[in-house]
Amino acid sequence: MERIYLSSPHMGGQEVDYVNEAFETNWIAPLGPNVNNFEGDLQKYTGRKHAAVLTSGTAAIHLGLILSGVKPGDEVICQSFTFAASANPIKYLGAKPVFVDSEPTTWNMDPALLEQALSERGDKVKAIIVVHLYGMPAQMNKILTIAEAYGIPVIEDSAEALGSSIESRKCGSFGIMSVLSFNGNKIITTSGGGALLSDDEALVKKARFLATQARDEAPHYQHSSVGYNYRMSNVVAGIGRGQMNALDDRVEARRKNHEFYFKNLGKTWYNGNGLDFDSAGSEGSPTGVYFLKEPDGFFSNRWLTAILMNPEETGGITREDLRLALESENIESRPLWKPMHMQPLYEESDSYTNGVSEFLFKYGLCLPSGSNMTDDERNRIMSVLNSLLKKRELESERKA
Repeated sequence: MERIYLSSPHMGGQEVDYVNEAFETNWIAPLGPNVNNFEGDLQKYTGRKHAAVLTSGTAAIHLGLILSGVKPGDEVICQSFTFAASANPIKYLGAKPVFVDSEPTTWNMDPALLEQALSERGDKVKAIIVVHLYGMPAQMNKILTIAEAYGIPVIEDSAEALGSSIESRKCGSFGIMSVLSFNGNKIITTSGGGALLSDDEALVKKARFLATQARDEAPHYQHSSVGYNYRMSNVVAGIGRGQMNALDDRVEARRKNHEFYFKNLGKTWYNGNGLDFDSAGSEGSPTGVYFLKEPDGFFSNRWLTAILMNPEETGGITREDLRLALESENIESRPLWKPMHMQPLYEESDSYTNGVSEFLFKYGLCLPSGSNMTDDERNRIMSVLNSLLKKRELESERKA
C-alpha cells in the first residue's frame, strides 16, 4: 500500500508562480524580490519588525547565539526535550549546553527548573533556547520574566510552531530573537530553509551580514569577520511566498487531524499534573491513549499529533507495539523526542531534570499529521490501532 508519511510537504498551487517569476526575471541568486517579500510576509504574520530568511532553522539558531555574544566556554541553557538541532549550534561555538527539563502542562521548558539553573550558574549563562514542541507554545510569559530578572537573552525556537499563539500573540514574536524552520516536514516548507526574526533592526542587519559571508563594504572582496553561507535563495523564497498564502489552511487541517484522533482514540487528556496517567477526566470510555490539552489562552497549530499510551489500560500495548503495527502497514510514526540529556552526544552535559521528558519519551508516539492526509488515510491508520486493541482484548478474555 502507498506509504503514509508522518508529515509530508503540501504545496498550495501558487508556489510555482513565484518560482517562475524568479526564472523569468533571472533572480536566481541568494537575494531578490522573493526574499524581500517572503521576509515581509513573515513580519506581517508574526508581528515582528524584522526578519532574515536563511538556509535552515539551525543556521538561524547559530546566528542567534553569535548575536547574543556566546563565546567558547560560555554556557547556554537549552530545553532538553527537543530535536538535536536546537542544541548543536551551541557546540558549533565551543560553548557548553546546560539542559533544562519540561513541565507537564505544555511539555516544554520548566520555568521553575530554569530559575534554579540561573540562580546556581550565575553569569556563566549567556543565552536561553526555549522550544515550542510539536506546535504547543511554552510558558513564555513566565520564562521571559525569569530571564529578564537575570538579564539573559531568550532565543525562541519556533521551528515547529508557526501559526501557534499565546493569548493571540503569535509564536515567532517572543524573546530577543525567534527562529523558524521551513524544512520539508514543517507546517509550511521551502524544501529546506529557516528564518531569524527580531524587533531589533541592528540584530537582523548583522544576521544578514554574517549570513552572506560577512563581506565588508568595499569594491573588492574584503572580510574582517568570519561569515557563513546561510542566505536563502530567491528561488526557494518563492516557494515560501506561495506557502504563506496557505498557512492558515494548513493550521486548520493539522488541528482537524488532532480532533479526528482525539475523537476516535478514547477522548482522554493527559492530566498535566506530573508523571502519572489519570483517566478520571476523560470525555469518553478511556482506552489508555492520552493527548496534550491546550492550556487556557494557548493555541497550538498541532503540527504533529502526539499521544501517550498507558500499557496498564491498553491491555499491555505499548507505543512501540503501535509504531511497529503501523510500520507493518507502511504507515510512518515516530516516538517523541529522546531528551538531549539522554543522548550519547550530550550525556555528560549538566542538566536539571524532573523525569517529565523521560516519561514522555517512554510512553509517547507521534501519529501521521500531514495537512494533505485524506479521509481514507486517516481511516487506514485507525483500522490498525483498532485491530491492535481488539486483538489484545481477545487475548485478555481468553486468559481470563
